[in-house]
Amino acid sequence: MFFVDTLELEGLGNRSYLAGGPDAAVVVDPPRDIDQVIAAAAKRGVRIAYVAETHVHNDYVTGGLELARVTGAAYLIPAGAHVSFAHAPVADGDTVTVDEGLVLRAIATPGHTPHHTSYVLEEDGRGVAAFTGGSLLIGTVGRPDLVEPRLTEELARAQHASAHRLADELDDEVPVLPTHGFGSFCSSAQAEGDATTIGKERETNDALNLDVDTFVARTLAGLDDVPAYYAHMGPANAAGPVPVDLTPPRRADAEEIAARLAAGEWVVDLRNRVAFAEGHVAGSFNFEGEGKLATYLAWLIPWGRPVTLLADTPRQIAVAQRELARVGIDRPAAAATGDPADWIRTGRQLASFPRARFADLADVRARGEDVVVLDVRRNSERAGGHIDGSVHIPVHELHSRIGEVPDGTVWVHCAGGMRAAIAASLLDAADRDVVAVDDGFDAATDAGLSLTSG
Repeated sequence: MFFVDTLELEGLGNRSYLAGGPDAAVVVDPPRDIDQVIAAAAKRGVRIAYVAETHVHNDYVTGGLELARVTGAAYLIPAGAHVSFAHAPVADGDTVTVDEGLVLRAIATPGHTPHHTSYVLEEDGRGVAAFTGGSLLIGTVGRPDLVEPRLTEELARAQHASAHRLADELDDEVPVLPTHGFGSFCSSAQAEGDATTIGKERETNDALNLDVDTFVARTLAGLDDVPAYYAHMGPANAAGPVPVDLTPPRRADAEEIAARLAAGEWVVDLRNRVAFAEGHVAGSFNFEGEGKLATYLAWLIPWGRPVTLLADTPRQIAVAQRELARVGIDRPAAAATGDPADWIRTGRQLASFPRARFADLADVRARGEDVVVLDVRRNSERAGGHIDGSVHIPVHELHSRIGEVPDGTVWVHCAGGMRAAIAASLLDAADRDVVAVDDGFDAATDAGLSLTSG
């Protein structure tokens, strides 16, 4: 009897899998913090016999090399991948026996990367689970544009062929278990639903329902911005990531926080955006620990810049540290928790800025007040409709383009409030007068604000 356990990486929008039988298991696309994988195997009472990568990942640092070292498992990596450490190369059609009656079979599925490989778990010769990595996802496929721009169209065509190969070789009831697609920017579109099968994908996935030319054109037209930190993930994974260190960072006092800010380092406040707006260390940036912390902090920060974390509790620091390690932001320089008043020097005041709704913005405009409306959504979001007269700078570009924001009080908005809070903190740190619009974008129309499409 086989099992498949799913390990959710919600912050990155990814999943890893532990699958096997009574005695042994394989781990597919493990996260960097391998302790949770080892704990899951211990709970099952199984030995990790294999660690399998579907591809050299572009969006997170893998824990595969360290997991294989710690457990003694064989490390399966597609033969076409270029890595600089010892491993077991896997080619199309190769099989390994995971446990009695359980075989893992490799299927070459290029598209997300040229070497991408899916794995089918077979029980007594029958496919029971397909680990599709960045190939066939829920209702979509993995992006084909993360390797090399000149290969994008070729890889999009390969995605179409790979999806059809999986559908042709597997029965309708076989579960499709992708790594990407749950918020990850490695997905060409976001998943609708939480689970799927080959049969469901036959009915709904464009890759299986459109001719190749139409599929490629639609896929390429829908590609969005690539997070800047992706450029560092592939090389880190190919070189072999170092073991992660999750021991607590050293405690920073008010003097050290001030010194680190003066030195141009990043001080990141993990508290919720309401608390941050009400009072924060001047110059600090707000990346909510409950939001997509790793994605957006790694996207915006100059790579390698030291980070000091501020939070309500040590647990929030520990969770954030784990999230950031997954994208290669290792070892915070320092951290502080508790009362924000303790994070500033004696005699200094906490900084603050107002929050508002779209209805408040409509009132201000109705009174004829001259304010700057800054839209920090992505290009694809803005194309669907934007506030007349608004300035557009995506949040991931704002830190380097803050000088382009017109003079005046800046009302900054996104689609829901989280990215507006990040942007407001960047503007506040640059001594701009800012109002953070903490509201869903649908409310802009309800408030009577005029929208323009395109």
